[in-house]
Formats: sequence, structure tokens, C-alpha cells
Amino acid sequence: MKQSEYNMSILIKDAWILTQDKKRKQIHGNIYIEDTTITQISEKPVTIEADFKIKGDRKLVLPGLINMHTHIPMTLLRGYGDDMVLNQWLEERIWPVEAKLNPRYISCGTKLGLLEMISSGTTMFLDMYFFEDTIGVETEKAGLRGYLGSGILDYGTPEYPFSKIFSEFEHFIERWKDHELVKPVVAPHGTYTCNPETLRRAGELAEKYNLLLHIHCSETRDEVYTVQDRYGRRPVEILKETGLLNKNMILAHCGWITKGEILDIKKYNASVVHCPVSNMKIATGGVAPLPELLSADVIVTLGTDGAASNNALDMFETMKFAALLQKQHRWDPQVLPAQTVFDLATINSAKALHMDHMLGSIEEGKKADIIIVDLDKPRLTPCHDPISHLVYAANGSDVYATIVNGKILMLNGEFYTLNKEDIIEDAIECAEDLTTSS
Repeated sequence: MKQSEYNMSILIKDAWILTQDKKRKQIHGNIYIEDTTITQISEKPVTIEADFKIKGDRKLVLPGLINMHTHIPMTLLRGYGDDMVLNQWLEERIWPVEAKLNPRYISCGTKLGLLEMISSGTTMFLDMYFFEDTIGVETEKAGLRGYLGSGILDYGTPEYPFSKIFSEFEHFIERWKDHELVKPVVAPHGTYTCNPETLRRAGELAEKYNLLLHIHCSETRDEVYTVQDRYGRRPVEILKETGLLNKNMILAHCGWITKGEILDIKKYNASVVHCPVSNMKIATGGVAPLPELLSADVIVTLGTDGAASNNALDMFETMKFAALLQKQHRWDPQVLPAQTVFDLATINSAKALHMDHMLGSIEEGKKADIIIVDLDKPRLTPCHDPISHLVYAANGSDVYATIVNGKILMLNGEFYTLNKEDIIEDAIECAEDLTTSS
């Protein structure tokens, strides 16, 4: 039975439910979804009829995972230029390919990324790249939630020269600002690629439309030193001076921030995205100080970064690396417990996006963004602690179902909004086109 293009009522029966509510309650029971909303959660048998029923035996039901930093079309560059020094990787592999980008390549890479995220339990993502209008169209078709930011750089982008970036981005905002699943975000690339005046203009645009801001911040030591040499101040100080350090700002990476900068991030209520897999792979050296950030009550979240530097969009893998990196770095196995890591990928991310009243936990009245993990696997048996399994044992291939806004996008390996075979075939062709003549 396939779900129609319209929302149907869904009943998930007899499952192990990880609510992620304020008490982090776990129950064995049933969830009833009507249209886009979770309308009933019950530990008792549910007699209500539904258009679609999913058996929950040996299944974990949890809030959809939220990927808070990625560049989704870069799936086409997965494995293209591994084990290279960062500047060499950028100059010889990434930038020459990005100069060739067009809507066809962006569409192809986006669909591949959407397919990967749906299959591995991501229900919402925060993106920064180019041709975001094309990304928005594909995201809407696939049924995922996407917060999309067109990258702003002083030297222009593959899509627009700098002189057109702001006017064209404003058209993008007007198109998507009231959309249910796709939301525009203002995304200046970084303090080393945007001068203070560009940053101020980005902030004014975000304020005009009440939008979130998303920026790379203190990812590498070279970045921090470059900004300091150029302006006499570090990246966080630049953001503070230009008015961008505020409750709408989401800072990606933050591997080279100081204790004083953590206090500023908290003072202005900005949020942080930790991208452990990408940062380790490209050897940024710094490790985001999660214990200090969390102690200061900063909202910390997780992201994969792009598939060119990760090389996957699997948030289960990212959760595991986040936990292990902090334990190893601090010589402390208790420094970042599994429950805390799971919070970073769910309810914390919803808070950073100002959507925790609707998303990030399984509660009556919230939107039905839910995934189901199949425990009937050798590596997930036995299950003494489901949270431990999600962080340390599971991976994206264990996802049985992905539901977004009350609509089933994938169930038991079958995709309802995307054609897997066509997308993979097209991706292979586009990736070869992009890279063979670069």
C-alpha cells in the first residue's frame, strides 16, 4: 500500500517510543498521526482506525534527526579529493568544480542528498550553498524540511556576481518565506570571506524578514589568524560588532573559540553547530569545546557538513563521532553522555531553529516528524539501553521509516517521493561530467 500525495492518518502500534519531551520519557505504546500532527500517544491499546498502520514490534520510534550544517549538492563530490591538505583540496578540487555548477548539477546533487537523508533518518536540514532556489524546489518535492541559505561572499558565487547577490537573494526570500517545509536563511559565508559591511547588510536583511542567520565561524586556526591580521579582531568579535551575534545566529564549527567567546555567544543567545566528522577528516586541529559551551547553557547542535568533506550525511555516525571525540580529547568517558548527544541532534536543533514548540520531540500537538529504527539487527541485539544504541551502535541503514509533516517518505526501503534508481543513475553521470574536465 502506498501513501497518496496527500497526508493520511497513520497509526504506529506497539513500539518503543523515545519521546524526547522535557522528562525524556520512554514508553511502550502507540502513536496516532492525523494529517500533519501527532494527535495521540498512548501506552494503552488504541482502537482508532487509520489509513496506514505500521507495526512497531522490535522498533524504536524517535523524533527525526536534524542536520544543522550541510552543503547538500556536494554529494556529487563525495570521495573526490580525499586525504589532501585543506587549501590544496579547495584550490585543486572543490573550487574548479564549483565554477562549473549550474541548476542541473545542483538539482542532481540535491536529490541524491535528499535520498540519503531520508534513508538515514534526517527529517530537517540547514543548508548553505548556491542555487538554493533549485534546492528549495527539490526539497519541497521530496517532502523534507529545509532551512536554506544562499551563500554570500565578497567575491561573488558560481550563481551571481556580488553586485546581484542581495537583490537576487531577496527574491528567493519572498518566494519561500511563507512556505511550510522550505524556509529561507541568510547565510554570509564567513568573516574571512565577507567584510564587515557585507556582514552588516546580511544582518539587515535577516532583521527585515525576521530570518535566521547561518555562518562558518572559527573553523580553522588559519581562518582565525587571517581575520585577526586583517581586522585586528577575531571572528566572534567581528560578528558582535556588526550586529550578527544574536538569537537568530547559528555558528557552524567553532573549533577555535576561546572561553571569553563562549561567554559572548551565550550573552547574545547564538547557537553552535558541531561538525566532528568533517573537522577531523580535514584536520582542522581544533575541537569545539562542547563541555564549556553546554556548561554556559549555549544551544549546541550537530551537523555533517558537506559530503565532500565528510563523506556522508549520516547523523547517526555524526552522533557517535561527537561523543567519542569529546571523550578522547578530554580523557573523560563521562564528558558527553549518549543522552546529551541525542539531545543535540533532536530537541536542541529544534531550539536553535526556534521550532521546538512544533518539532524535536514526540508530543501530542507537535508536527509528525518521526523516524523508526529497526532493532531486529545483530549489532542492535540485545538492547539494554535504546539511547546508547542510537549513539554508539546504530547507523543510517537501520532506519525503517521516515515520516515528515505526517507524510511517509520512506518505509522499509521503499521511497514514496523519490525515484531511487533514477537519482543514482543521474548522479553518477553528473558527477563524471563535473569532475572529468576540471
